[in-house]
Amino acid sequence: QVQLKESGGGVVQAGGFLGLSCAVSGGTFESYSMGWFRRAPGNEREFVAAITWNGEMTYDAESVKGRFTISRDNAQNTVYLRMNSLDPEDTAVYYCNVVVRRDNSWSPYVEEWGQGTQVTVSS
Repeated sequence: QVQLKESGGGVVQAGGFLGLSCAVSGGTFESYSMGWFRRAPGNEREFVAAITWNGEMTYDAESVKGRFTISRDNAQNTVYLRMNSLDPEDTAVYYCNVVVRRDNSWSPYVEEWGQGTQVTVSS
């Protein structure tokens, strides 16, 4: 089955940047659309960004548009999230998952999530 492993989180000052990685094993990565999600303290997990299987199309939540960039390397079975101009409201645990398009939105597909990676933005 598909396994997800996120890395790259840390503590950064507001206005700074971070790059996250998600290594995917099992399944056929090159055929999956992939997405990033995040869960802030006290909140539900929310969609952040998605990328189609071939990398040709990307989709971003309004809250991160223009600041975050999703990309992928199918040879490395890895999806990335470059986060610029970070804001304290971006503080959350970030997760990746295989995604599917449902009702005009991106939904996670793999039931077992990875551990996620903590991003903390200080003001």
